[in-house]
Amino acid sequence: GSRRRWRRTPRRESRLRHLQAPPPPSPGRRGTTNTAARLGDATSGARREGPSCHVTRSAAPGSPQEGQVKQGLLGDCWFLCACAALQKSRHLLDQVFPPGQPSWLDQTYRGSFTCRVWQFGRWVEVTVDDRLPCLAGRLCFSRCQREDVFWLPLLEKVYAKVHGSYEQLWAGQVADALVDLTGGLAERWNLKDVAGSSGQQDGPRGAERRTCRQLLSLKDRCLLSCSVLSPRTGTRELGEFHAFIVSDLRELQDLAGRSVLLLRIQNPWGRRCWQGPWREGGEGWSQVEPAAQAELLSQLQDGEFWVEEDEFLREFDEVTIGFPSTEAGHLQSLHSGKVLCHTQELPGAWVKGQSAGGCRNNSGFPSNPKFWLRVCEPSEVYVGVLQRPRVRAAGRPGRDYQAVGLHLWKVEKRRVNLPRALSAPPVAGTACHAYDREVHLRCELSPGFYLAVPSTFLKDVPGQFLLRVFSTGRVALSAVQPAAPSPGPREVPPAGEWETVRLRGSWRAGRTAGGSRNFASYPSNPRFPLSVPQGAGPRCVRISLRQHCRDLQCLPIGFHVFQVPADGGGQDAPSLLLQEPLLSCVPHCYAQEVSRLCHLPAGAYRIVPSTYLPDTEGAFTLTVETRIDRRSIHSQEMLGQPLQEASFMAVMKA
Repeated sequence: GSRRRWRRTPRRESRLRHLQAPPPPSPGRRGTTNTAARLGDATSGARREGPSCHVTRSAAPGSPQEGQVKQGLLGDCWFLCACAALQKSRHLLDQVFPPGQPSWLDQTYRGSFTCRVWQFGRWVEVTVDDRLPCLAGRLCFSRCQREDVFWLPLLEKVYAKVHGSYEQLWAGQVADALVDLTGGLAERWNLKDVAGSSGQQDGPRGAERRTCRQLLSLKDRCLLSCSVLSPRTGTRELGEFHAFIVSDLRELQDLAGRSVLLLRIQNPWGRRCWQGPWREGGEGWSQVEPAAQAELLSQLQDGEFWVEEDEFLREFDEVTIGFPSTEAGHLQSLHSGKVLCHTQELPGAWVKGQSAGGCRNNSGFPSNPKFWLRVCEPSEVYVGVLQRPRVRAAGRPGRDYQAVGLHLWKVEKRRVNLPRALSAPPVAGTACHAYDREVHLRCELSPGFYLAVPSTFLKDVPGQFLLRVFSTGRVALSAVQPAAPSPGPREVPPAGEWETVRLRGSWRAGRTAGGSRNFASYPSNPRFPLSVPQGAGPRCVRISLRQHCRDLQCLPIGFHVFQVPADGGGQDAPSLLLQEPLLSCVPHCYAQEVSRLCHLPAGAYRIVPSTYLPDTEGAFTLTVETRIDRRSIHSQEMLGQPLQEASFMAVMKA
């Protein structure tokens, strides 16, 4: 069955679906369709076959013959369509496949390949061996038209390793895979929305015709993909929730002198499935010169077919366009063609009860994360919010996303009143909160300061995101630091004798900086033991966490205290930190020191100090003060005679 994605607005809901359709089994593949239900780890599979599997040289990216993608039993047509973007640019190909890797004929070859995949703001190198899943001696997942070319199945294996398994590639969006392979941006155009907005029912006019003419101008610079979500009755051969590649567009004159726009569509299934009027031998070719017919039909390869503009707008639901990239690695605008040579990005997070204020319908909207965007000169600017997905539970392939949106206000930075500014209409904003991995705005901005506020639709929904800015002019991006809470009255510990222990520690990126409990990396934070001895009752304990700030730039810090089970089993196991803490010092505060006075019964505990965001480095001192439960001793012994004072000289004379 297919899975669907939804995007929500305060007034209406519109459907967004995954693209997942695998090719139906052909008679020659009987008995192989159940394999998809047993997809395992990305490092498993049978040994490759064929005389060569060199990634960067044996598969020439500029050759359609060798670059032709074919889908296997796995429902990852969305990813295969994005792979075709690598054929558009040598720069992109070298970015994903680092040059200079040895081929299988070289003595230095060790049976492995390294690729790069863009993940949440950085390029990640992934190495896999050359073992690929096969059935009956043939590749069962993706492959190229030439069976001795292996760059595509190797890249598919790398992508499966990034996601955890081949099964996790079952269904997705072409736009997400395009961003992962290019590090850029991608746009999705809903053809039905365009058709509805044109106000025309008969044939492409107005906005519809402009859309196809835009594709004509973009065909040589970027990847174009189209999708079928809900096929019309009688057109099931196109599949459902299935993605295609728009490999070419040609505009020519018919016999009557009218303009005809034809689109060449490539089906990843690898066979010609469409029986429209412009199929080979179809009646559509009678409208053009025989020479044009012969030329265009000779270009068709396995899985390709031609459709006319009217037919394309009628049968397909959506178009995905990847932003073109220059050799220097800069994106180009889809709308103006200008080079977006200035980029900025910053991570952020929505924290439940602190900075997850929800959409503008909620009174808590001003508490959302806020960013200063300074535009130094008139610029075309793209601002995007890329959210980090939450991996679903085992047995449920795919990833979950929140409905997110983005709004922009122009403000006077030194005189801004945030509640008043955010209550005014924004200068730009997303049309709705969408369940997409990334949403972005395109704006023509004048110089000045702007306030960017990314938000989730629902309030108190935690999550992480990356705010990205691409601009034709100089820009600067910085986070708006929340005001430090005013220190409350310090709890006065009761009088008595106290035992003090000071422990030093640090948070290190990739090792001990796990962030708050909102993040899966939380168990990697430092853990400090605390033992409360037996006594007449709970012991009074004061716990203080003081960070060693650099240049007075404090991090948001806090801590939790977990009680170790009485049996003592797995005292330092990460599973202990997945339980509810006994007490907490949260929310995380931008303060140099936070503390908590509490009463703890006898037993063993673990104190876990943390910053809010993962991979945030810093040093700290943890102070634990425990009140000693000891009775006062009053002596009743008498010395006999009262003591008298005497000088040293008087004693010596005596």
